[in-house]
Amino acid sequence: MNCLLSAGARSGGLLLLLSLSACDLAPAYQPPDLTLPEKWEGKGPFKEARPSDTALRPGWWKLYHDPVLNQIEEQATASNADLQAAAERFVQARAMMMGAQSQLFPQVGLGFGASNNKRSIHRLFNAPTDPVHDSDQTFAGLVSWEPDIWSAIRNTTRAELNFAEQRAAEYASAQLSLQAQIAWDYFALRGLDAQDAIYKQSIAYYEQSLKIIKERLEGLVSPKLDVARAENLLYATQAEELDIQAQRQVMEHAIAILANTAPSAFHIAPANSLSSSIPKIPTSVPSELLQRRPDIAAAERKMARANRIIGVARAAFYPNVSIRVDGGFTDNGLNLFKVANSLWAYGADVTLPIFDGGLRRADLQQALSTYRETTDTYRSTVLNAFREVEDGLSRTNRMSAEVKRQHAAVGAAAQTQTMTMDLYKGGLNTSLDVITAQVNTLTARIREVQIQMRLVQASTELIRALGGGWDRKSMPTEREMQAFGLFQVENLDKPPPAGGIDVKTDVQANSDLTHPIKQ
Repeated sequence: MNCLLSAGARSGGLLLLLSLSACDLAPAYQPPDLTLPEKWEGKGPFKEARPSDTALRPGWWKLYHDPVLNQIEEQATASNADLQAAAERFVQARAMMMGAQSQLFPQVGLGFGASNNKRSIHRLFNAPTDPVHDSDQTFAGLVSWEPDIWSAIRNTTRAELNFAEQRAAEYASAQLSLQAQIAWDYFALRGLDAQDAIYKQSIAYYEQSLKIIKERLEGLVSPKLDVARAENLLYATQAEELDIQAQRQVMEHAIAILANTAPSAFHIAPANSLSSSIPKIPTSVPSELLQRRPDIAAAERKMARANRIIGVARAAFYPNVSIRVDGGFTDNGLNLFKVANSLWAYGADVTLPIFDGGLRRADLQQALSTYRETTDTYRSTVLNAFREVEDGLSRTNRMSAEVKRQHAAVGAAAQTQTMTMDLYKGGLNTSLDVITAQVNTLTARIREVQIQMRLVQASTELIRALGGGWDRKSMPTEREMQAFGLFQVENLDKPPPAGGIDVKTDVQANSDLTHPIKQ
């Protein structure tokens, strides 16, 4: 609670009233002082940040040097429906803030009325000289103002400002989640492409093996059982390839929706390999994460808003003052604007509820509890952010080593497959050994691609956990939040962009869902 009274204000009642408007009943706001670790426990293939290092920047997906991914990310950021809806929620929050702020200013209105009346000639107490017909014209103005003595309006305005800032942070969080989800899905699709290529190679190899076995059967060198085993492996592998292709189509459909395109009009050309290299991104110290994560910023702004609501609830316990001035002209003829026909009135109202059955105390208790809830949510959000970073560091570290081990396993399995087939051709081995070696080689190659895919996906999750290049400084300022001027009457369809968040007023702008992506 903070109330200020200037020395000059003590000399007059009105000045005293105005000076009391500096009385703020909201508690002094200070985010919780959390004790944070000095460094990350996990170690990943990323490097620690130094002053000379380049930090993460918006457009982080470009670090993967994939033109197709870049194009999809840009298209989705520009037209994704969920992201645009988040931007509209930010616009709505700005308008709510302007609505609350309007109560700080005097409310001025004008009115004009006219009527033509006829009285009944049979009414009681009707004097012979009373006219049957008369007319009346009125022109009046009204000015009302509520001095914000206890800062209830100001705290409401600040609460709505905090809410708008929360919406801005939520937009940034939604944008980061969208971009990370697209990258995750895209690398999953490329992983399926690489698996499909391996299945095609294996099927071609199995067909050649089956041909060799059939030739040996015709030469009465191998039994028919060898043919049945080889055919079983070939057909089962062909069936597995079809399953991979189905998964690939479903993943492509998911990416199409994120890019605001109908799945039938969206296609990504297949690729035969998946790179397991991930960018070297500097990791910040844990304390900087509070400034890098938009979801943490949103939780903190929600906490600041709840703090202001406490001040609004406390103000309800104090007298409410309103000042009203109205005046104008009224006449039953054409000489409306004459001094003699003028009227005016002014006054002030002071109200203080005496008994409300505990309503104000309930509102205050609810506001206090809501604030404590937001502090718990904030702490939980911070802890979850730390967990996500540590998970990403652990995954990228272990999977980087796992890729190397699995690659060595693939080499050993391929060598075993070649030697086993050579021994079979020479009659020194059975078809069962050949089939086992071929299955082991295919399994090892598929697992290698799956680990590579998970590694690249883990790197995108780690970048998202680190904030994806977002910074608290990119939040719109209080000045930018002003959606329109005090006397603005044009261009009210949307406010100017704030914090890089803009909306499209043309609802048909992204209605074409059949425009395919260009590669």
